[in-house]
Amino acid sequence: MTATGTGTGSGTCTGTGATTPGIRLTAPAPGWSIDADVVVVGSGVAGLTAALRCAAAGRRTVVVTKARLDDGSTRWAQGGIAAALGTDDTPEQHLTDTLVAGAGLCDEAAVRTLVTEGPAAVHRLIGSGARFDTAPGTDEIALTREGGHHRRRIAHAGGDATGAEISRALVEAVRTAALRTVENALVLDLLTDAEGRTAGVTLHVMGEGQHDGVGAVHAPAVILATGGMGQVFSATTNPAVSTGDGVALALRAGAEVSDLEFVQFHPTVLYLGPDAEGQQPLISEAVRGEGAHLVDADGVRFMAGRHELAELAPRDIVAKAIMRRAHEQGVDHMYLDARHFGAEMWRNRFPTILAACRDHDIDPVTEPIPVAPAAHYASGGVRTDLYGRTTVPGLYACGEVACTGVHGANRLASNSLLEGLVFAERIAADIVSGTAPNPAYGDDDGGTDDGDADGPGADGPGTRHGSSPVPAPASTPLRLVAPETRGAVQRIMTVGAGVLRSAESLDRAAAALDRLHRDAAGPGTSAEPDTGTVRGTGITGITEAAPDGKTPEPGVEAWEATNLLCVARVLVAAARRREETRGCHWREDHPDRDDASWRRHFRITLDADRTLRVGTTGTAAFPATVTGPDHTAPTHHHEHNPTSTPTPSPDTERTP
Repeated sequence: MTATGTGTGSGTCTGTGATTPGIRLTAPAPGWSIDADVVVVGSGVAGLTAALRCAAAGRRTVVVTKARLDDGSTRWAQGGIAAALGTDDTPEQHLTDTLVAGAGLCDEAAVRTLVTEGPAAVHRLIGSGARFDTAPGTDEIALTREGGHHRRRIAHAGGDATGAEISRALVEAVRTAALRTVENALVLDLLTDAEGRTAGVTLHVMGEGQHDGVGAVHAPAVILATGGMGQVFSATTNPAVSTGDGVALALRAGAEVSDLEFVQFHPTVLYLGPDAEGQQPLISEAVRGEGAHLVDADGVRFMAGRHELAELAPRDIVAKAIMRRAHEQGVDHMYLDARHFGAEMWRNRFPTILAACRDHDIDPVTEPIPVAPAAHYASGGVRTDLYGRTTVPGLYACGEVACTGVHGANRLASNSLLEGLVFAERIAADIVSGTAPNPAYGDDDGGTDDGDADGPGADGPGTRHGSSPVPAPASTPLRLVAPETRGAVQRIMTVGAGVLRSAESLDRAAAALDRLHRDAAGPGTSAEPDTGTVRGTGITGITEAAPDGKTPEPGVEAWEATNLLCVARVLVAAARRREETRGCHWREDHPDRDDASWRRHFRITLDADRTLRVGTTGTAAFPATVTGPDHTAPTHHHEHNPTSTPTPSPDTERTP
């Protein structure tokens, strides 16, 4: 892919009639393009599963990933994948545990799809080459328990390296199938045709020394599998690439998002001090599943008596208990005591965690592990139906970027890998049932494109350069924020919208974020100075312009910071409106769950003028996403109503 004909933010694409809808990031015009049937954005379990299924059905599939192919978020998953695989377990029991953890906001049809199709999907994953741990002396999959599960149903690999093994198997399958991949590429915006249907994506390939490697992949189906947005907080278990790119893209394209207020804070993250920032080591829930105890500094267990499952209560309950105990004692962390495991069990069952602890001079064999909650997983995201279809025709989402309704207000442990697997297969089935291969793609023997010193990739079949450009679309280029805004957003969110929230903290966070947002709209839109302290936030140095006062230049760091600001605003807008405590949304000023008022979901979109439009569902079930003859669910799947259809509440409002 040789870059040609780059522009200066016109938003045009070469030769297809595709345009960017509504709002777009400021970026150079694409200088190269690829034609495909399907473009998958992301290389975790969701993205690679969908890509493999689409390719196996003859669809020309391109995988775009932000880092290397094997650097997806999936590889960080320690505990395992949940499915009713044991002889004493059933999908109904898995369903019940998931609904309880979701605190009344799960879409039951989505959960039933997950737990019913999950066991077979896991066995297909094994057929693809994934190797799970087995019980000693047998070929049976070894199963453990985690928080919220009443049965042993967590399959694991490498002791505590399940995600790494799943990623290895899927990456190997992708390479064997010779799927075309574009690595080190940040997705920018969705492309649409004249009827508003998906027509591909623009992206920037991050090659060595490349600052203008913008291109496009043209395809009638786009699958977002970009992972989460954990980098919106200062401390998180998520890798540095988890900057909410998929959710932000979907919002700019006009798609609905839901449940972003439900950010799961994993209760047992290795505590590295009050100023720790960035990706933090996770202490898997499986450690508690094998019998570790939560204790305070005096060695006193505090979960016994708080919940019937004690340390294995759902994550939101455990995280709140840790925070309450810490506040009672005037400290900022608790301890996880697993000394009774002994050295051999630590080495064999949890080698990754053992190494991480020892890297920080903590030996869990001889001392309790200091732990505290940290941002871990977004239960909400781009709203989809049971086939991964969003409210934008042709745009699909699966994995952490999606809101399928499975997780409700709080994800059940180890359901995330299963959700990515099950719904990726359903997306592929829907695409295959409704589309024919794209003849414009041409023959392609696969291969990998990435950004090297010679350009943003290599020419290959299906690559086009510098065709007659399409007139610039009537979309608004979004003024970027400076890269250092990322740190400001993280501090604002950590202080104002972390584990503990209140009207006061959220109002302060909203004021600070809105100031960043207003100033990014351009000169004259804010009466406040460009730098300084937003009153009441306690956060100084918030700046929206580059240090020299110039508008930030397009680039990866500015695009990521702009995406983080976008998703942070949506999260805070939803959290302010939800005046109750439910699941992993904890309002100190509204400590009780209020089903009469709040057993429903927010439906949030971004208008062309960059204001947020907030509506609600009428019940905990989601309404349809897209309808019509082109969106009939495949008949060969396990059938439940794919799109619940309650009457939306009329309380739609707009937020500047």
